[in-house]
Amino acid sequence: MSQPQEATPPPLHSVSVAGVVVREDGRLLAIRRADNGTWELPGGILELDETPEAGVAREVLEETGIHIEVDELTGVYKNMTRGVVALVFRCKLSGGTERTSSESTAVSWLTPDEVTERMSEAFAIRLLDALDGNGPHVRSHDGQHLIPAG
Repeated sequence: MSQPQEATPPPLHSVSVAGVVVREDGRLLAIRRADNGTWELPGGILELDETPEAGVAREVLEETGIHIEVDELTGVYKNMTRGVVALVFRCKLSGGTERTSSESTAVSWLTPDEVTERMSEAFAIRLLDALDGNGPHVRSHDGQHLIPAG
């Protein structure tokens, strides 16, 4: 007699959105997260009832005080450790004033070199990919470092 097979639960993923906000002088909007002190793009978990574009506009405003216009999807990134799929959009500044929030302890406009210095590879590449014009990119990482494709 065969043993009944246990059903494998479906994989659990969450979808996040982030905005690469590029100022006229080429500087990029970044936050220092309140929970772990790392520098990242403003963004967060997409709500069930919102579009990705609306979600990124909401998250950027909540975390930085900056209003944006969403231009285009520049990349899809999966954190293989946490099961988070991030949609990253290039955005234009449309108003607002920089301020911190309960989720950010600093808001700054960084040069591409400063992005590379302050952010882990897994997060810096999101900003750099948005600048190269060859997207959308699809990449995976372990939370810190990129995982080679294939």
